[in-house]
Amino acid sequence: MEIYVKDLTKDYYNGEIRIRALNNVSFKVEDREILSILGPSGCGKSTLLNCLSGIDTPNSGKVIIDDVDIHELSDNKKTIFRAKNLGFVFQFYNLIPVLTAVENVELVLQILGLSEKEARKKSQNMLDIVGLSEKINSYPSQLSGGERQRVSIARALVHNPGIIFADEPTGALDTETSFEILELIKNLNEKYNQTFIIVTHDEKITRYSNRIIKMDSGEIVSFEKNGVNE
Repeated sequence: MEIYVKDLTKDYYNGEIRIRALNNVSFKVEDREILSILGPSGCGKSTLLNCLSGIDTPNSGKVIIDDVDIHELSDNKKTIFRAKNLGFVFQFYNLIPVLTAVENVELVLQILGLSEKEARKKSQNMLDIVGLSEKINSYPSQLSGGERQRVSIARALVHNPGIIFADEPTGALDTETSFEILELIKNLNEKYNQTFIIVTHDEKITRYSNRIIKMDSGEIVSFEKNGVNE
Protein backbone atom coordinates (compact mmCIF):
# COMPACT_ATOMS: atom_id res chain seq x y z
CA MET A 1 0.00 0.00 0.00
CA GLU A 2 1.16 3.52 -0.84
CA ILE A 3 0.76 6.66 1.24
CA TYR A 4 0.66 10.20 -0.14
CA VAL A 5 1.25 12.95 2.40
CA LYS A 6 0.46 16.53 1.35
CA ASP A 7 1.12 19.71 3.37
CA LEU A 8 0.58 18.03 6.73
CA THR A 9 0.51 20.48 9.65
CA LYS A 10 -0.14 19.77 13.31
CA ASP A 11 -0.21 22.24 16.21
CA TYR A 12 -0.40 21.63 19.93
CA TYR A 13 -1.09 24.24 22.60
CA ASN A 14 0.53 24.74 25.99
CA GLY A 15 -1.81 27.28 27.47
CA GLU A 16 -1.80 30.10 24.93
CA ILE A 17 1.53 29.04 23.42
CA ARG A 18 1.25 27.30 20.07
CA ILE A 19 3.72 24.52 19.37
CA ARG A 20 4.00 23.48 15.74
CA ALA A 21 4.83 19.79 15.77
CA LEU A 22 4.55 19.37 11.96
CA ASN A 23 5.07 22.13 9.43
CA ASN A 24 3.69 21.51 5.90
CA VAL A 25 5.19 18.03 5.56
CA SER A 26 4.85 16.33 2.15
CA PHE A 27 6.22 13.03 0.84
CA LYS A 28 5.24 9.64 -0.59
CA VAL A 29 5.65 6.20 0.95
CA GLU A 30 6.21 3.56 -1.72
CA ASP A 31 4.35 0.27 -1.73
CA ARG A 32 6.23 -2.57 0.02
CA GLU A 33 9.17 -0.47 1.22
CA ILE A 34 10.70 -0.14 4.67
CA LEU A 35 10.77 3.59 5.43
CA SER A 36 12.51 4.94 8.53
CA ILE A 37 11.63 8.31 10.02
CA LEU A 38 14.72 9.39 11.94
CA GLY A 39 15.30 12.29 14.28
CA PRO A 40 15.93 13.42 17.87
CA SER A 41 13.27 13.44 20.57
CA GLY A 42 10.75 16.22 20.05
CA CYS A 43 11.38 16.60 16.31
CA GLY A 44 7.82 15.60 15.36
CA LYS A 45 8.41 12.05 14.14
CA SER A 46 5.93 10.36 16.50
CA THR A 47 3.35 13.04 15.74
CA LEU A 48 3.89 12.33 12.05
CA LEU A 49 3.40 8.59 12.62
CA ASN A 50 0.19 9.23 14.57
CA CYS A 51 -1.19 11.45 11.79
CA LEU A 52 -0.23 8.94 9.09
CA SER A 53 -1.98 6.11 10.93
CA GLY A 54 -5.10 8.05 11.90
CA ILE A 55 -4.40 7.96 15.63
CA ASP A 56 -4.16 11.76 15.61
CA THR A 57 -5.80 14.36 13.35
CA PRO A 58 -3.72 17.08 11.66
CA ASN A 59 -4.78 20.72 11.60
CA SER A 60 -4.45 20.70 7.84
CA GLY A 61 -3.14 18.60 5.00
CA LYS A 62 -3.93 15.17 3.57
CA VAL A 63 -2.96 11.57 4.22
CA ILE A 64 -4.09 9.40 1.30
CA ILE A 65 -3.71 5.63 1.63
CA ASP A 66 -4.57 3.73 -1.55
CA ASP A 67 -6.80 6.59 -2.78
CA VAL A 68 -8.53 6.99 0.61
CA ASP A 69 -8.08 10.32 2.40
CA ILE A 70 -8.25 8.88 5.91
CA HIS A 71 -8.89 12.21 7.64
CA GLU A 72 -12.01 12.75 5.52
CA LEU A 73 -13.54 9.57 6.93
CA SER A 74 -16.01 9.57 9.82
CA ASP A 75 -14.62 8.32 13.13
CA ASN A 76 -16.39 4.98 12.69
CA LYS A 77 -15.19 4.47 9.10
CA LYS A 78 -11.66 5.50 10.08
CA THR A 79 -11.65 2.93 12.88
CA ILE A 80 -12.79 0.20 10.47
CA PHE A 81 -10.22 1.25 7.86
CA ARG A 82 -7.40 1.15 10.41
CA ALA A 83 -8.51 -2.22 11.81
CA LYS A 84 -8.53 -3.84 8.36
CA ASN A 85 -5.52 -2.22 6.72
CA LEU A 86 -3.01 -1.15 9.38
CA GLY A 87 -0.88 -2.90 11.99
CA PHE A 88 0.97 -1.36 14.94
CA VAL A 89 4.16 -2.25 16.82
CA PHE A 90 5.03 -0.22 19.92
CA GLN A 91 8.18 0.32 21.95
CA PHE A 92 6.68 -1.14 25.13
CA TYR A 93 4.71 -3.94 23.43
CA ASN A 94 1.20 -3.02 24.75
CA LEU A 95 0.41 -6.66 25.47
CA ILE A 96 -2.45 -7.55 27.81
CA PRO A 97 -0.74 -9.18 30.84
CA VAL A 98 -3.60 -11.56 31.74
CA LEU A 99 -3.68 -13.06 28.22
CA THR A 100 -1.24 -15.61 26.81
CA ALA A 101 0.83 -14.88 23.70
CA VAL A 102 -1.68 -16.57 21.39
CA GLU A 103 -4.62 -14.84 23.10
CA ASN A 104 -2.95 -11.45 22.65
CA VAL A 105 -2.51 -12.11 18.95
CA GLU A 106 -5.95 -13.58 18.25
CA LEU A 107 -7.74 -10.70 19.95
CA VAL A 108 -7.25 -8.64 16.78
CA LEU A 109 -8.93 -11.31 14.66
CA GLN A 110 -11.85 -11.71 17.04
CA ILE A 111 -12.47 -7.97 16.87
CA LEU A 112 -12.61 -8.34 13.08
CA GLY A 113 -15.24 -11.05 13.42
CA LEU A 114 -13.32 -14.29 12.85
CA SER A 115 -14.50 -17.38 14.67
CA GLU A 116 -12.60 -18.47 17.76
CA LYS A 117 -11.29 -21.56 15.97
CA GLU A 118 -10.07 -19.68 12.90
CA ALA A 119 -8.55 -16.89 15.00
CA ARG A 120 -6.64 -19.43 17.09
CA LYS A 121 -5.29 -21.25 14.03
CA LYS A 122 -4.11 -18.03 12.33
CA SER A 123 -2.55 -16.73 15.56
CA GLN A 124 -0.66 -19.95 16.21
CA ASN A 125 0.65 -19.89 12.65
CA MET A 126 1.83 -16.28 12.96
CA LEU A 127 3.59 -16.96 16.26
CA ASP A 128 5.34 -19.87 14.56
CA ILE A 129 6.47 -17.53 11.77
CA VAL A 130 8.04 -15.10 14.28
CA GLY A 131 9.78 -17.97 16.08
CA LEU A 132 7.55 -18.42 19.13
CA SER A 133 5.80 -21.72 18.44
CA GLU A 134 6.90 -23.05 21.84
CA LYS A 135 5.75 -19.94 23.71
CA ILE A 136 2.15 -19.62 22.54
CA ASN A 137 0.72 -20.35 26.00
CA SER A 138 3.19 -18.17 27.89
CA TYR A 139 2.07 -14.93 29.54
CA PRO A 140 3.95 -11.67 28.81
CA SER A 141 5.60 -11.79 32.26
CA GLN A 142 7.13 -15.15 31.28
CA LEU A 143 8.70 -13.79 28.09
CA SER A 144 11.89 -11.83 27.47
CA GLY A 145 11.75 -8.35 25.95
CA GLY A 146 12.61 -9.69 22.52
CA GLU A 147 9.95 -12.38 22.79
CA ARG A 148 7.33 -9.83 23.82
CA GLN A 149 8.22 -7.72 20.79
CA ARG A 150 7.86 -10.78 18.57
CA VAL A 151 4.35 -11.28 19.98
CA SER A 152 3.65 -7.62 19.24
CA ILE A 153 4.86 -8.09 15.66
CA ALA A 154 2.73 -11.24 15.27
CA ARG A 155 -0.28 -9.29 16.50
CA ALA A 156 0.45 -6.49 14.02
CA LEU A 157 0.71 -8.88 11.05
CA VAL A 158 -1.89 -11.55 11.83
CA HIS A 159 -4.73 -9.84 9.93
CA ASN A 160 -2.48 -9.26 6.89
CA PRO A 161 -2.51 -5.45 6.85
CA GLY A 162 -0.99 -3.52 3.98
CA ILE A 163 0.98 -1.18 6.26
CA ILE A 164 2.71 -1.71 9.60
CA PHE A 165 3.61 1.29 11.75
CA ALA A 166 6.39 0.75 14.27
CA ASP A 167 7.16 3.36 16.93
CA GLU A 168 10.67 2.82 18.35
CA PRO A 169 10.32 -0.99 18.02
CA THR A 170 13.81 -1.63 19.42
CA GLY A 171 13.88 1.18 21.98
CA ALA A 172 13.44 -1.11 24.99
CA LEU A 173 15.79 -3.85 23.75
CA ASP A 174 19.50 -4.55 24.05
CA THR A 175 21.69 -4.30 20.94
CA GLU A 176 21.76 -8.00 20.07
CA THR A 177 17.99 -8.40 20.45
CA SER A 178 17.42 -5.20 18.49
CA PHE A 179 19.25 -6.66 15.49
CA GLU A 180 17.22 -9.88 15.78
CA ILE A 181 13.98 -7.88 15.66
CA LEU A 182 15.21 -5.79 12.70
CA GLU A 183 16.19 -8.94 10.80
CA LEU A 184 12.72 -10.31 11.51
CA ILE A 185 11.06 -7.15 10.20
CA LYS A 186 13.20 -7.23 7.06
CA ASN A 187 12.40 -10.90 6.42
CA LEU A 188 8.67 -10.36 6.97
CA ASN A 189 8.72 -7.38 4.62
CA GLU A 190 10.33 -9.50 1.91
CA LYS A 191 8.02 -12.48 2.50
CA TYR A 192 4.67 -10.69 2.74
CA ASN A 193 5.34 -7.55 0.63
CA GLN A 194 3.99 -5.24 3.32
CA THR A 195 4.96 -1.63 3.83
CA PHE A 196 6.78 -0.84 7.09
CA ILE A 197 7.09 2.69 8.50
CA ILE A 198 9.47 2.84 11.44
CA VAL A 199 9.93 5.84 13.73
CA THR A 200 13.28 5.88 15.51
CA HIS A 201 16.14 7.94 16.88
CA ASP A 202 18.50 4.98 16.35
CA GLU A 203 20.78 5.21 13.30
CA LYS A 204 21.33 1.44 13.12
CA ILE A 205 17.70 0.86 12.12
CA THR A 206 18.33 2.76 8.89
CA ARG A 207 20.58 -0.08 7.69
CA TYR A 208 17.44 -2.15 7.25
CA SER A 209 15.48 0.58 5.44
CA ASN A 210 14.92 1.25 1.76
CA ARG A 211 14.62 4.98 2.42
CA ILE A 212 15.19 7.32 5.34
CA ILE A 213 13.40 10.56 6.20
CA LYS A 214 15.36 12.78 8.58
CA MET A 215 13.33 15.25 10.62
CA ASP A 216 14.05 18.25 12.81
CA SER A 217 11.75 20.85 14.36
CA GLY A 218 8.64 19.49 12.67
CA GLU A 219 10.10 19.51 9.17
CA ILE A 220 11.76 17.05 6.82
CA VAL A 221 15.39 18.03 6.40
CA SER A 222 16.40 15.23 4.01
CA PHE A 223 15.36 12.09 2.14
CA GLU A 224 17.98 9.39 1.72
CA LYS A 225 18.09 6.20 -0.31
CA ASN A 226 21.04 3.89 0.27
CA GLY A 227 22.87 6.72 2.01
CA VAL A 228 22.40 9.15 -0.90
CA ASN A 229 20.17 12.24 -0.70
CA GLU A 230 17.20 12.13 -3.04
